[in-house]
Amino acid sequence: MADAVAPRPLTRGDAKTLALASLGGALEFYDFIIYVFFAVVIGKLFFPPDMPEWLEQLQTFGIFAAGYLARPLGGIILAHFGDKTGRKRMFTLSIFMMALPTLIIGILPTYESIGYAAPLLLLVMRVFQGAAIGGEAPGAWVFVSEHVPQNRVGLACGLLTGGLTGGILLGSLMATLINYVYTPGEIHDFAWRLPFILGGVFGFVAMYLRRWLHETPVFEAMRARKALVEDLPLKQVLRGYRPAVVVSMLVTWMLTAIVVVVILMTPTLMQRLHGLPALTTLVASIAATLGITLSAFAVGAFIDRFGLVKVTLAGGPFFIITAYALYMGTAINTDYLIPLSALAGLGAGLINVVPYTMVRAFPDNVRFTGVSFSYNVAYAIFGGLTPVAVQLLLVTDPIGPIHYVAGATVIGVVAIVAYMRRPALVHVVSATLTPEPAPR
Repeated sequence: MADAVAPRPLTRGDAKTLALASLGGALEFYDFIIYVFFAVVIGKLFFPPDMPEWLEQLQTFGIFAAGYLARPLGGIILAHFGDKTGRKRMFTLSIFMMALPTLIIGILPTYESIGYAAPLLLLVMRVFQGAAIGGEAPGAWVFVSEHVPQNRVGLACGLLTGGLTGGILLGSLMATLINYVYTPGEIHDFAWRLPFILGGVFGFVAMYLRRWLHETPVFEAMRARKALVEDLPLKQVLRGYRPAVVVSMLVTWMLTAIVVVVILMTPTLMQRLHGLPALTTLVASIAATLGITLSAFAVGAFIDRFGLVKVTLAGGPFFIITAYALYMGTAINTDYLIPLSALAGLGAGLINVVPYTMVRAFPDNVRFTGVSFSYNVAYAIFGGLTPVAVQLLLVTDPIGPIHYVAGATVIGVVAIVAYMRRPALVHVVSATLTPEPAPR
């Protein structure tokens, strides 16, 4: 039973685990996202100079999208072995799979040197990055949730989620720094490589540091009891935990809508809707990302204190209000963009209910596979559909993107509340997520 183990405070070992996991996650997301900040330069260097600009950018972002398409396959494979051989091994492997191609991108020859081999090699590196990121977030959430006391799982997920969004923030800051220090000509000649090289090097440092982490107590207990899954973990997930898969995919839709629209697309949309300079919208994006990074910690602590359902019911409406305030307030006065972006970022910390819901939804022997499959497949689907939906909604309404985000948020909130209020299910999943094995 969930209450069979008395709550305990966080130990120094727990703190080290959370710190190393969050650092590695931040660096891995930095490595994955830095590409988009230098997409224009990459397009000019890796494709023929006489190629039309629209086609050049289409293929450049197509290579970026290939990373998202590789996420489900990479996530499922890493999760399969994570449930059968151990969380730690896959947790370390994912950062190696990210650091190496990131470093290689930083030293790749361009089209001028090796012709069409350049974009092909770039595509291969992005596929490896996508496979790695597919295993990182689910693996990290499972890893930290199985290490900490049961009454601190929300905080653990919050620190990890804040680390992941912190990686996006780090990418924004690096892009700003590069554009401030170097001229456009210097960026074209060599400076665009620096963020990739640094990201690769720091990724290997994080991988080395992860060697000092220990396997999760939950997995060790399963191994001692010989309770590891014998069949294919994915087969068991799809056969026995379909409601958990459905709710996990619905809440991932909410997370995807919030991150893609509020954090990633809003800077471009604000330039398009209000003619704002790129630098202003970039500063607003940094404010929003900082807000979501900090509020993810707070949301995690609130979950531990007040429970998932109460935090979701309070956080959902608060985020929706801040999201509408961002778009409607900026339309009234563009000077409001940066403070309203920071406020929307604070509201967007709601996304931390997503990993908490998912790690609670699956039992320990298939938890990694259940979380990874649901999260990555949903992210691949909705990550591709969201930009299209946003563009279609903009045709008829300048705040159409927020209608979409609000709709996805309502669906996510309803899914969490309906799912977690099933008493028998809550009892079962709560009993599975404890670092120490309960008395039998």
